[in-house]
Amino acid sequence: MALVYLNGEYLPLEEAKVPVLDRGFIFGDGVYEVIPVYNRRPFRLSEHLRRLQHSLDGIRLANPHREAEWAERIGRIVAAAETEDQGVYLQVTRGPAPRDHAFPNAVQPTVFIMSNPLSTPPRAAVEQGVAAVTAVDNRWLRCDIKAIALLPNVLLRQLAVDAGCAETVLLRDGFLTEGAASNIFAVRDGVILAPPKSNLMLPGITYDVVLEIAQAKGFAHEVRQVSEAELRGADEIWQTSSTKEVTAVVRLDGQPVGTGKPGPVFWRMHAAYQDYKQTVMRAAS
Repeated sequence: MALVYLNGEYLPLEEAKVPVLDRGFIFGDGVYEVIPVYNRRPFRLSEHLRRLQHSLDGIRLANPHREAEWAERIGRIVAAAETEDQGVYLQVTRGPAPRDHAFPNAVQPTVFIMSNPLSTPPRAAVEQGVAAVTAVDNRWLRCDIKAIALLPNVLLRQLAVDAGCAETVLLRDGFLTEGAASNIFAVRDGVILAPPKSNLMLPGITYDVVLEIAQAKGFAHEVRQVSEAELRGADEIWQTSSTKEVTAVVRLDGQPVGTGKPGPVFWRMHAAYQDYKQTVMRAAS
């Protein structure tokens, strides 16, 4: 039986309850984080907690815990889970209050932490690549806040599901932003292209890792705006996230990307990422 943390208590998931007037339920008024865990060691915990702080600041909600307190609570959930590799989900909402759009006074935030086994891309997805569709990025202008109000992402991601694809690649004003549930990279003429961090995309931790590997291994790369024309004419397209790791997109809107197979730069990055995973991620603290 899975153990979760809810407002100071550790209890079975089946027993965890929140009031129906919680603002997370009523308004989607809250934020979340997902932290990969390898060999029961959270990867880049401080960076994830800094991103959580950024999100909390963005919705003007005080952080209910110091970093050491978060680490202790997360560590206990990780220790209680059955699997070595996990994905820890934590969520903070503004808490229960009478339904009113204005912030309530003197309300305790709701804090929830749980863990699930960490899924990684199936072998077929790595070896053969995946398909994606594009859509207009019609989300709000604060995508850098990891908000629990994910209905726009849900609807955009469903476009991919309906088309039998793995992801929806988002375009705003003629430029690439990200995927519905991932960051997106393009490769043209051997150069890795990454959209710059902004309020229009979530600053992904795996995005950071890929760029760090590119720098360390001498991959040609540029962080700049990527036009729709550059995306559609790319030799390679990748999606990245904690669960997708680095996966090649080989078809976009029904058309082949490059040769229609994972490309040479992808295979170099995939090998480097897997080496990093074994030597750094699994030794994370």
